[in-house]
Amino acid sequence: MSTHAITEHQWETSKAPIIVAVGCLLVIPLAFASYFQYHSLGMAIAFLGIGVPTLLAGIAVWVNEGVTHKHDQFGYANMALPIFITSEAFIFLGIFAAYWTVRLLADSWPPAGTPHINLDIPILMTIILVSSSVTIHIAEGKLEAGDIPGFRSMLMVTIALAAVFLGCTFYEYSHLVAENFVPSTNIFSSAFFSITGFHAAHVLVGIGIFVSVLLPALGGKINVDFVKCAGVYWHFVDIVWFFVVSQIYFW
Repeated sequence: MSTHAITEHQWETSKAPIIVAVGCLLVIPLAFASYFQYHSLGMAIAFLGIGVPTLLAGIAVWVNEGVTHKHDQFGYANMALPIFITSEAFIFLGIFAAYWTVRLLADSWPPAGTPHINLDIPILMTIILVSSSVTIHIAEGKLEAGDIPGFRSMLMVTIALAAVFLGCTFYEYSHLVAENFVPSTNIFSSAFFSITGFHAAHVLVGIGIFVSVLLPALGGKINVDFVKCAGVYWHFVDIVWFFVVSQIYFW
């Protein structure tokens, strides 16, 4: 048997997928079930406290393997990324389709019980997120030019902007909850928290990916293809936000 044939049949194993699955598909859904079905805020917080770190840890391990490990075969990212982005786009499309159906069939909108939502915050969040897309694009350019310190600096700026965006989301949530506007208030609140929360989850994953790229980069280990894939994912998150902000806040 030739060496080439042996290489083709080598398998790369990882514990990261099972860690991600436990956090995302097992523990985090238990948090939602605890809150919405059993009305236990304490249990929901406890499950989120376990599930979110588990999910982020799995993502970090997975990304770190992709960045630091030398693989026998290449080219999978370029094939897999369009499939992944397309699948994510269809998930968002399904959520928006449900929202559009409810919105167009409603006699009045927003429904009774909906407080005034300040539009200054989503405008600020839009500026922050667009800025983060610019900074990650600059970071990729510096990486291509061989400016590793510049790449790391711009990547850290991108992470900081993403964290500020996420902080704005929780700031807005806290004020709305203080006005008794929660997911169970009415149909709009259910849509509002579902759509903005789902997008915020993608921002959180993006932060995890960028941090997982940054840590090996501090030691001089950088996978250029993975950085490009992370950038494409982030631009996708940015584009989706324009749909979120236009449909939820301004329609």
